[in-house]
Amino acid sequence: MNIFTRRRFLHTAALAGISAATVGRAQDAGAKPARIRIGQIGTAHAHAAGKMDTMRKSEDYEVVGVVEPDADRRAKAEQSPTYAGVPWMTEEQLLHAPGLQAVAVETLVKDLVPTGARCIAAGKHLHLDKPAGESLPAFKALLDDATRRKLTVQMGYMFRYNPAFLLCFQLLREGALGEVFSIDTAMSKLLGPAERQIALPYRGGSMFELGCHVIDAVITILGRPDKVTPHRRSVSALADGWSDNDLAVLDFPRATATVRSAMVEVEGGTRRNFVVCGTKGTFDIRPLEAPAARLALDAPHGEFKKGYQDVKFPKTGGRYDGDFADLAKVIRGEKTYAFTPEHDLATEETLLLACGLPAA
Repeated sequence: MNIFTRRRFLHTAALAGISAATVGRAQDAGAKPARIRIGQIGTAHAHAAGKMDTMRKSEDYEVVGVVEPDADRRAKAEQSPTYAGVPWMTEEQLLHAPGLQAVAVETLVKDLVPTGARCIAAGKHLHLDKPAGESLPAFKALLDDATRRKLTVQMGYMFRYNPAFLLCFQLLREGALGEVFSIDTAMSKLLGPAERQIALPYRGGSMFELGCHVIDAVITILGRPDKVTPHRRSVSALADGWSDNDLAVLDFPRATATVRSAMVEVEGGTRRNFVVCGTKGTFDIRPLEAPAARLALDAPHGEFKKGYQDVKFPKTGGRYDGDFADLAKVIRGEKTYAFTPEHDLATEETLLLACGLPAA
């Protein structure tokens, strides 16, 4: 068994152009930089509370306030320790708060892009949760405006700072896996009736809600596909027509990728996987959180031997620690953001096509 040590992970993170703070921010010998003033708009997104918890515990941020115009959602959030002591504001009050530099948008999915666009127009860096709506032109307009204003848009895809994915990307850059010819991945869960009701308005089904995370990683490896073929099924006994058993096949010049996403899989969260096959080796991540992997190589590479071996990873803190640590470095000008607008646009286009939705 190969233990992916903290020291090796820090090295991998640095090579990836991603903040090493994903495993805990090292204390600088000198004075600490001023905290970045940030706010959150929306509490409806499934990741909203986790993002607020991450920002509040981070030494990089000062949370200015939170916005929730829906009275029922605000009342519920006010009962949660996550939001205890955080000032409640209107959107206008937050966007005009003195010194505000960034906003995390955690609204319902239909409101993500319009809300994010207003934040960009107000001159704020943006953490935008996923997926980026159902309109590719609207998302492109947001990205174009951010580029004009020299603002960063960070999408909330979950695996960009995951140590197993970081190692996979590094091995690919180093040529250890050879040329990729196949990626197979599954991203599923068992969705309860109440959660399903919330998801019903979104035509993209399970692929839209969950498949987006692994599509982002596929695009990181292979780029924009030449062709996307969706296969959509509704199999729930609820018979509501919502697409809950989805498959997409992505064709590339010398590779194919399959993405499966179902909302009816018992213990689907524990079976999530991401398997990259190259001409020199295979990297098999399963489960995705907390990650573990099996690596097969045709020849030794660094600390890894020829043949199959298990790879274990150190605990890396909260799911979103890496996102916000990296965003802080970008806002402070300490690094260039690794995920370009072109990458995010390719991910969004591929996602919409994988959902059988128009991408124009």
